Amino acid sequence: MKKTALSLSVLAALALGTASAQTTIKIASISPLSGGQSNLGTQIRNGVQLAVNEYAAQFKKAGFNLQLVPYDDQADPATGTAAARKIAADNQILAVVGTLNSGVAIPASAALAPSNLVMVSPANTANQVTDRGLANMNRIVARDDSQGPAGANFITDTLKAKKVYVLNDKTAYGEGLAGEVEKALKAKGVTISGNEGTEEKSDFSSIVAKIKLTKPDAIYFGGIYNQIGVFIKQLRGAGIDTPVVGGDGLDSSELPVIIGKAGANNVYYTTVAAPLEALPAAKTFAANFQKTFNTPAQGFGAFGYDAAKVTLQGILDAARANGGKAPSRKQVLDTIRKGTYKGLLSGEVSFNSVGDRKAATLYVIKLTDGKAALETSLAVKPPKN
Repeated sequence: MKKTALSLSVLAALALGTASAQTTIKIASISPLSGGQSNLGTQIRNGVQLAVNEYAAQFKKAGFNLQLVPYDDQADPATGTAAARKIAADNQILAVVGTLNSGVAIPASAALAPSNLVMVSPANTANQVTDRGLANMNRIVARDDSQGPAGANFITDTLKAKKVYVLNDKTAYGEGLAGEVEKALKAKGVTISGNEGTEEKSDFSSIVAKIKLTKPDAIYFGGIYNQIGVFIKQLRGAGIDTPVVGGDGLDSSELPVIIGKAGANNVYYTTVAAPLEALPAAKTFAANFQKTFNTPAQGFGAFGYDAAKVTLQGILDAARANGGKAPSRKQVLDTIRKGTYKGLLSGEVSFNSVGDRKAATLYVIKLTDGKAALETSLAVKPPKN
């Protein structure tokens, strides 16, 4: 009896030792999981989770337990920065995927930088995100100075607009994107009939009145779907059918819901997150996403997934280079910036010296009767290589 009990205790200890030998490695996500932009933020989080689920076996084989720690930034810079500080304090977190909003990414990445905590963004487009030259900031999407001219070209070449009213939501993202569009339009000789920023969320009557008076051929609004959807609904309600063009902030299935089917026409947006039908490899991803989360995948879910795969592969590569031991944050940071990542939904990813993707694609989407369809696509490169 004693011998058996001793043997069992030894076996239990050995089993415990084997379990404890698995080092825990975490990655974090930062995106809006509550509030008016939670549709896109949850897509990002879920895309990251799906990648973590798929990579868990590889990490276990390498001796690591892999975990995702999601944080809700509420699309607010202060909340996102506070989350970044909490993340930096957890030494098991080796990388971050996020954010949705450039205005959150800029201070959050700065808060992570002193800890050498790398960030891979699936969504941020403002030039300032990477122009600061932070070693920890990377993105897998095109910049505003690529997206802006693409939007301007569409307005002039396809919509044939000669006079455009430009709006923005007074955020780093909206102002930056609208500014790039306006600059490109002016270079093409287009008249800017109005240019203003607004934080209004519910009553756009004064802006609608100005548009009615100036009669532009097109309207450009740099901002997010929850605000712009309300604007378009009121614009259409006032009998104005002028084409409305925006950026990837409109890329949400909630946009036509907010506008209403009757008004969700003649609306276009450029997006850095491809519609799934434009990604040949996305069929399996979409099926797994639906099965796992019981909701359809959208573009930012796919790009959250790709950003996470870049992050996770970077950690594994850094671990291998570190003799199979858990790498430091600095090793992960350096490895991700220098790496080339294949087998992604959005194609091969590699970064230039400031963390911009060396080659990206922009997509133009059109809403017709509330349904989104791909209008065209355009390959772009950042200004710095």
